[in-house]
Amino acid sequence: MTAAVLRALDAVVDPELDEPVTELGFVSSVRVEDGTARIRLRLPTYFCAPNFAYLMVADAYEAARAVPGVDAVDVRLEDHFAAEEINGGVAAGDGFAAAFEGLAEGELQELRVTFWRKAHAAEQERVASGLAQDGVDLARALLGDVPGDDGVRLRRRRARLGLPADDDAPLLVDDDGAPIPPEALPMRLRLARTTRISIEGNAGLCRGLLSTRYGSYAG
Repeated sequence: MTAAVLRALDAVVDPELDEPVTELGFVSSVRVEDGTARIRLRLPTYFCAPNFAYLMVADAYEAARAVPGVDAVDVRLEDHFAAEEINGGVAAGDGFAAAFEGLAEGELQELRVTFWRKAHAAEQERVASGLAQDGVDLARALLGDVPGDDGVRLRRRRARLGLPADDDAPLLVDDDGAPIPPEALPMRLRLARTTRISIEGNAGLCRGLLSTRYGSYAG
């Protein structure tokens, strides 16, 4: 059952980096005892943003709870300045604002969607760059033109935003799913490339910091 919980945690991503916490090395241990999944998470620094940390802990809790045979979940973030508030808030199920009473306003879904949109734009640009090198007319390209794992990743990012993800959907769309006009493509792709490079750079930095802090990382 421990293996099943680990597989479930593959679906939990760092909101800013859009990579699984398992691949980033943020899961320090998982074990299942008498139906209780005990998960320990760690982050690259003591001061990683508490809102992102809260989302990862909460998502890990929900992912593990959905595994058949798991009756209870105990998720703990370790070595973080707000670990007590985050762990307590997730366990209580009262939300981020309640966990940081007087310091936080509202919940985190809007923040989550903002980063989903950034990840989608970055993935679109990465895929479009490869297709353009192959001579594909990006203004006419469809999602069905994207092969293999690239297509799977892009469809997954579209699906969580509620955007068209069928083969006949335009390859390049805006945040609302509307096709990007041909005259706007160069600027939109340049901006998306900047976003992609930033995400990839931050992911590399986080891996380096985690390795420095703990000596090794998975992924």
